Amino acid sequence: MQIVADENIPFVKECFRSAGECLTIHGWKITPDILKDADALLVRSITKVNKDLLDGTKVKFVGTATIGFEHINLDYLAANDIGFSSAPGSNANSVAEYIVSALLNLSDKHKFDISKKSIGIVGVGNVGSKVEKKTRALGMKVVLNDPPLKRQTNDKKYRPLEEILDCDIVTLHTPLTYEGEDKTFHLADEKFFKSLKKDAIFFNTCRGGVHNTAALKNAITSEKIKACVLDVWGKEPDIDVELVKMVDFGTPHIAGYSYDGKVAGMIMIYNAFCKHFGIEPKSTAKNFLPPPQIERIVINEQEQKPLSAAVNMLYDIKMDDAKLRRIIDEPAETHGAYFDSLRKNYHIRREFQNTHVSIKDAKLIKIFSGLGFKTG
Repeated sequence: MQIVADENIPFVKECFRSAGECLTIHGWKITPDILKDADALLVRSITKVNKDLLDGTKVKFVGTATIGFEHINLDYLAANDIGFSSAPGSNANSVAEYIVSALLNLSDKHKFDISKKSIGIVGVGNVGSKVEKKTRALGMKVVLNDPPLKRQTNDKKYRPLEEILDCDIVTLHTPLTYEGEDKTFHLADEKFFKSLKKDAIFFNTCRGGVHNTAALKNAITSEKIKACVLDVWGKEPDIDVELVKMVDFGTPHIAGYSYDGKVAGMIMIYNAFCKHFGIEPKSTAKNFLPPPQIERIVINEQEQKPLSAAVNMLYDIKMDDAKLRRIIDEPAETHGAYFDSLRKNYHIRREFQNTHVSIKDAKLIKIFSGLGFKTG
């Protein structure tokens, strides 16, 4: 069996070798010629999988090691009897931990108490629900908005967008959709930003197309919003470098790039691949996850900011921000390649669940546990 895979899927060769020959290549460079004799295609978010790519090939299974699949033409796959799998929820915890690091670092930078802030979460699926849990653990007032879930459940916890816009912090966790009742393309437009409360803080870690870049830049320059954290950008990888200069923290679409999340996504599509072709799975996530880099953190009871100290030991958003910010000094023609290189060469980042925190304060134990750390 011939398998073609994005080289940025960790351990994909080692995992799939039991099923056949696996060729790895950069996601941008996957072409119909390369797929001519392939039985399966494994991608991440940058490869557009459609008729133009697959027509005339032998591909009978497509897997994307991502939670989103707007880059996949599902109608074409169904019409041609091509199996499909994505990896819903695989990187949800990673994104939520990214949000935690961003919040703690913003609170240090702008001198505010997180527990006294409200946060509006737009989109309460796999990612948004994890963000809800962790922000509640931080003591924040949480307001949820998810029109599809509201219609499905009629649960009053899902509030109108107007209530979200009155929160101190607004964070987006929706899929990118271009039409229909729940269209999210440019959801955060000029009207959206004008409706935010004065000095609001804006996060987008879902898809760059969910915010309107011009409207966001205007909201920043007019000081309508006090701070901004962006992991996703319009027209990736050729991003707006002027916007990089304007945000508080900017990162190269890596919020979901924890090592745990990447391996989980790979195993999810591996299991679906095996089921599709009637193959017995030979690997699990445990085969590929190394021991945690930091197994235990002992918190000094005199530490003024124990949460920030512990979280930043495992993931400090300032490091990724500094790396992306170097794009400002890169020649314009290399911006796309530089952005891609940051993603391809991303460091190993382990999730909080792998680390035990030792601390005596009962209140902090509860918070650390809520964030996902081992305690006790």
